[in-house]
Amino acid sequence: MRPVLAELLTIGDEILYGQIVDTNSQWMSVALDQVGIRVIRKTTVGDQEQDILTAFAEAEQRADIILITGGLGPTSDDRTKPCLAKYFNCELRIHEEALAEVTEFFKSRGRELTELNRQQAALPVCCTKITNPNGTAPGMWFEKNGKVFVSMPGVPHEMKKMMTERVVPKLKEQFQLPVILHKVIRTVGIGESILAEKITPWEKSLPDHISLAFLPHLGEVKLRLTATGEDKASLQRELDSFTEKLKPLAGDYIYGYGEESLEEVIGKLLRQHKLTLSIAESCTGGYLSHLVTSIPGSSDYFMGSMIPYAYDIKMRQLGVLPEVLEKNGAVSEPTIIEMANIVRAKFNTDIGVATSGIAGPGGATPDKPVGLVWIAYSDKHHTVTKKLLLSKDRMINIRMASIAVLNLIRMNLPK
Repeated sequence: MRPVLAELLTIGDEILYGQIVDTNSQWMSVALDQVGIRVIRKTTVGDQEQDILTAFAEAEQRADIILITGGLGPTSDDRTKPCLAKYFNCELRIHEEALAEVTEFFKSRGRELTELNRQQAALPVCCTKITNPNGTAPGMWFEKNGKVFVSMPGVPHEMKKMMTERVVPKLKEQFQLPVILHKVIRTVGIGESILAEKITPWEKSLPDHISLAFLPHLGEVKLRLTATGEDKASLQRELDSFTEKLKPLAGDYIYGYGEESLEEVIGKLLRQHKLTLSIAESCTGGYLSHLVTSIPGSSDYFMGSMIPYAYDIKMRQLGVLPEVLEKNGAVSEPTIIEMANIVRAKFNTDIGVATSGIAGPGGATPDKPVGLVWIAYSDKHHTVTKKLLLSKDRMINIRMASIAVLNLIRMNLPK
């Protein structure tokens, strides 16, 4: 089955200037993907007529469906409607049904319909009007050479209502749409290039209708399988089968699927095994505790944390032995072992974890550079440490160290 391709065209100088963020395109992409329409490009142009007309022509060459948002207001800088009239070579004329809807919109709110507002009902005569239940600017549906152009307001709640109730159902009627399914496999503790090498034989075995994408993030790599076809059930079976075949190659690096975060997985494991957790974090400054407590119900397993950031607080409040700190320094394996063991004892938990490092940009020494972090895991059976050499960026180091601790917990919990 031939794929149905869409291009999203956002119009407005305010987006190019960075004065507002285009959230519409992301939402529309999800909505289209769910019904089997593949978005191939997202374009933003300003309020200049020639730029808009050029964008229309280029999009028509690439896509079957062109969805346009923005530029439908009543003021002089809103150019989308006159540009559409010019592109499709038809005049603008007051649409009586649209005028009635705009009139009722203002009447119901006790407001006067001005001439400027009345022009909201002026539409290209060659379009099909799409009612806007949440605003005054109607949507417009055009067809040309088998291609569909749809223009909608840029106001998100107006666009979403129109897309959901009017546009998507009509697109489903107009086009024979394939099924598009995704499966996201989440990995942690391995870099993108190393992971790619490990799974090369598996990747080469994928059929043409299943594609693979690597989606790296700080400390994690997501693998997204996308299958396209006609039968949802058979595609789902294929995705599940290839996921199982991946496990021997990716092994323990796989921690979850879909939208499941690492902190969610940790929470489920701790709850499943009825284990409790406490944290002593220095360089991560509470971020690790934030991740753990962002999960609803984390009070079932998380007992609390300390942030012994300063050198003397590690001694006086946490209880790290002075001789350990004086001999090895705050960022060292002996100190991090003490921190994890002590916090576990202080909070009377099954597991204690700790972080200490040089987050940057200052604080480095010749033998302890920015990005050096020690982390530790402690339970009644053993203590495990890991030395990390991260980046020069403070926030990246905080995030990656926290993820590394969560993964250390995961790797030491019963499976």
